[in-house]
Amino acid sequence: MYGPADEAESIATIHAALDAGVTLLDTGDFYGSGHNEMLIREALRDRDRDQVTISVKFGALRDPDGGWWGNDCRPAAVRNSLAYTLRRLGTDHVDVYRPARLDPAVPIEDTIGAIAELVQAGYVRHIGLSEVGAETIRRAHAVHPIVDLQIEYSLLTREIEDDILPACRELGIAVTAYGVLSRGLLSGRWSGEDAAARGDFRAHFPRFQGDNLVHNLRLVQALRQVAEARGVTVTQLAIAWVAHQGEDIVPLIGARRREQLAEALGAANLELTAEDLARIQDAVPAGAAAGDRYPEPQMAQLDSER
Repeated sequence: MYGPADEAESIATIHAALDAGVTLLDTGDFYGSGHNEMLIREALRDRDRDQVTISVKFGALRDPDGGWWGNDCRPAAVRNSLAYTLRRLGTDHVDVYRPARLDPAVPIEDTIGAIAELVQAGYVRHIGLSEVGAETIRRAHAVHPIVDLQIEYSLLTREIEDDILPACRELGIAVTAYGVLSRGLLSGRWSGEDAAARGDFRAHFPRFQGDNLVHNLRLVQALRQVAEARGVTVTQLAIAWVAHQGEDIVPLIGARRREQLAEALGAANLELTAEDLARIQDAVPAGAAAGDRYPEPQMAQLDSER
């Protein structure tokens, strides 16, 4: 979705992450229609499987052209999806298994109950959720302990701080934060050209369009001044900010190349002071982003936005 990737470089990037001490690999069975799971299998071929936590999202439906056709989280679909995931990954278990989105046609209790049976059978170690609201989190947790919620969280996307994050903390549920760079906006490398010129999916996202993009890049420029004062990149500052929101929050890093990974990992050693955090808040206040994080049809499908 971000353009072409080189297979050998992708595997080398995973190896570099593992060598650097990264222990969590997050994927979805619909990433590349199964390709990403097979990539991880190849990368782990000569590695110790037990040293890696593999988190998998399921349920999103795709067609051969790469289109999206909703979600299927029926109990039968849960078992079917996991069977194919285990084969593609070349493993006998998944460490964290989670529906990618809430299926409005299936009660969350039914989906979680089906995964719970797979936990009892030894095929799944833990159950997670993704992009759901506080009420759904509580309903799911009542069926089986939920260990983790995966949800977008960044300087430009902070809505979870209102209800969702407090609910997770009340129940002892961790958060894996994706989109910590807001799909590249907070990388510090996005210039003013329209996303359509890059030929990837961001052309359809409101934050990358017209006046929204101009406004958001001003926020990035303000953040750049804070980063330069600390001698770090905008990317590192944005990742470090997410990491500093609590030990129960793990930033997810998307990297196709080793140099991207190396820059991101530099955030792990960045300690932010109270003054740093105040300057970051002044540069990018909560709610400052222009435009929704997804196109309107996708926003309407997110349980976390209700």
